Amino acid sequence: MLIDTLKNGDRVYRYNKSIIVEFKGKRGTLSTGAINSGYSESLKYIFNHDAKSSPGMGCKLKAPTYTEHMEIIAEELGLNPIYASGIGTAADMENVSIVTKSHGELHVTALITGGVETNGGRVGDPASFVEENSQIEVLKPGTINILLMIDGHLNPGTLARTIITATEAKTATIQELLVGSNYSTGLATGSGTDGIITYCNLESSRKYNNAGKHSKLGELIGVAVKEALKKALNMQSDLNEETQKSIFKRAKRYGITSESTWNKYIGTEQENKITKLEYMDKILKIERDERLVLYTSLLLHLFDQLKWGLLSLESVLEGGESLLKEMFFDENLKLDNVNLDEELISQIILKIQIGLNNLIGDDFNV
Repeated sequence: MLIDTLKNGDRVYRYNKSIIVEFKGKRGTLSTGAINSGYSESLKYIFNHDAKSSPGMGCKLKAPTYTEHMEIIAEELGLNPIYASGIGTAADMENVSIVTKSHGELHVTALITGGVETNGGRVGDPASFVEENSQIEVLKPGTINILLMIDGHLNPGTLARTIITATEAKTATIQELLVGSNYSTGLATGSGTDGIITYCNLESSRKYNNAGKHSKLGELIGVAVKEALKKALNMQSDLNEETQKSIFKRAKRYGITSESTWNKYIGTEQENKITKLEYMDKILKIERDERLVLYTSLLLHLFDQLKWGLLSLESVLEGGESLLKEMFFDENLKLDNVNLDEELISQIILKIQIGLNNLIGDDFNV
């Protein structure tokens, strides 16, 4: 099904769980895909493919290697693998977001699918594998895939620079939503399987030599990618500014969840405990109280700055205690002096969970 025609005349189709861009002229393409990766001026198609075997299921390779798998996918789409490059994902192609930004005759279009809820991580997190010879790539739910069209003539170096700008825009978007890593206590910067194919119009008379943030081209790339990615995350995962107003979504990276808070509740000696169903009904309302979300966010940012070396242990101890008192209206709330960052963070996390459970007992109203 034809779903869009881009400013440069290229056509965008959705077919067989894929988004396919059919070139209508000579294009310069730079791809992280398994087939025809790197720079090429001979491609006729690029595509983004949903590799799930069925809804809610994992991705299964159709060949011994990921490259051979993607060649088979290209053929199933009716494309000659010699002239195509594609990237895979577990996101639904119905949730593709297409955003075009223009300045005069300069047009940039970002076509994005994505999610970070299960595969989001921070660059530098512990690795999942060590590659030996030819490691098979495993597609996990959460991949952010970007197809980026620039309707202008770019040299290969400038085209490579568009990937830097688009990646910065991706990371800025994820951090604006305060998405946590699933592999560390840091904020996510992307997923572990993200891909991008960026391309330009070699037939255009308009030449651009700079795609950095100071250039209008860089601005358009940044704005288009950020807007398209926010839309894609919302469609795929219901991830947006409103759903992120949650104590547990903000604090999951530090182990504060509804389940862990419930476990603290049932471990207390409090009498007349309520059932888990009653508890979850109450705590899931408390978690969205904006005042509590505010203080939780401030406490988490203290943790981050402590880990980054921007604040001392003493300052975070003092600031954390003040915030906890304000958060739970308890002037008697005290923190013990500690010598290690991890001990202080664990202590504050415990106090937050105790404070939330005290609100359960106080019949907190939202």
